[in-house]
Amino acid sequence: MSSRERIIAALNHKEVDRTPIFEYVLLSPIADRLLGRLYAGDPDNWPDMLREKGFEGAVRQNAIDRLDLAELLGHDMIYVVPNPLPTAAEGQVDIPQQPSSDDPVKNVKNRNDKFTQQKHVPPQEAFLIYTFLKEEMQHRGIELPILAPAYSHGIWTDVDLMQTMLLAPDVARQHFTLATQRSLALIEKYLPLGINQIGVGGDFAGSTLMISPQAYREFIVPEIRTLSRRIHAAGCYAVNASDGNLWPVIDDFLTGCEVDGYLEIDMHAGMDLRKLKKIYGDRVTLYGNLDCGNILSFGSESDIARHVMKCLLAGMGTGGHIFCASNAVTSSIPLSNYITVIRSYRKFFGLPQLML
Repeated sequence: MSSRERIIAALNHKEVDRTPIFEYVLLSPIADRLLGRLYAGDPDNWPDMLREKGFEGAVRQNAIDRLDLAELLGHDMIYVVPNPLPTAAEGQVDIPQQPSSDDPVKNVKNRNDKFTQQKHVPPQEAFLIYTFLKEEMQHRGIELPILAPAYSHGIWTDVDLMQTMLLAPDVARQHFTLATQRSLALIEKYLPLGINQIGVGGDFAGSTLMISPQAYREFIVPEIRTLSRRIHAAGCYAVNASDGNLWPVIDDFLTGCEVDGYLEIDMHAGMDLRKLKKIYGDRVTLYGNLDCGNILSFGSESDIARHVMKCLLAGMGTGGHIFCASNAVTSSIPLSNYITVIRSYRKFFGLPQLML
């Protein structure tokens, strides 16, 4: 099977020759060390890339680096966000980091007004990365499916919004309606680019939910469902994303939102892949769920090898599983530990080891 065939089979719950593998977010310093150079796909490296190569050169290097990493690690797909703009503030919606008032409702109203006045989506040049990726893949003779984000419905750390959901539901509802408009605008940019997996949702849980199950059902589920239906109308896949303990709303999160996939499955918060597979494995593709915050960060080589095998076995059967970490692979994870992940995965499927 080709990478594309393997991913499509997994998304359609058909048997695959091996579980597809990718990485949701892989950043410096691991990416730098794997490449042997500064990784252009890390936002923290963007200013240096921009100075050295100019805008189009920096974006093209971003595409090259992402594909070099995917080929080096044997990944079957890639997650790619729109590229930064030449001027950081251009076209970006500014959400104040500090509230301008002690009144949370007033703060959310002001934010809604700002969203209404500004464009719903970055300008076309923010999507140049996808064009360069397609060109580079064609040049290399490979075809890796792309997952792109349209996350606008998270509430993580947004205390003003959480309070407004209780104090002024109409104002909160406007916030989420505007969020849906922004996500739809992104989706309409992605579809002509041939992107067939689109991430929706956003964080709303930690060890417990940050809002009540009823609030999630009332404010967020209908909005995500709107996005899913637009994505499905284009023949593509909607992937809902949030880490944390989602068991109190898991059926709403997956079935109610009408999504095809679940990303950021948080093992540490109690989201067990085997249980999820048993309940939803014939309907929802599960992306994950190596424990990046604990086992990958602090485990021994044997701990990680066992963890990889357990994760692969939990996701087995009728497709429906794409192997990756539960969230970002960042500086907390030693490079040797991530290399153990790749080697353990390849050993499990009897694949030749890569030169890492």
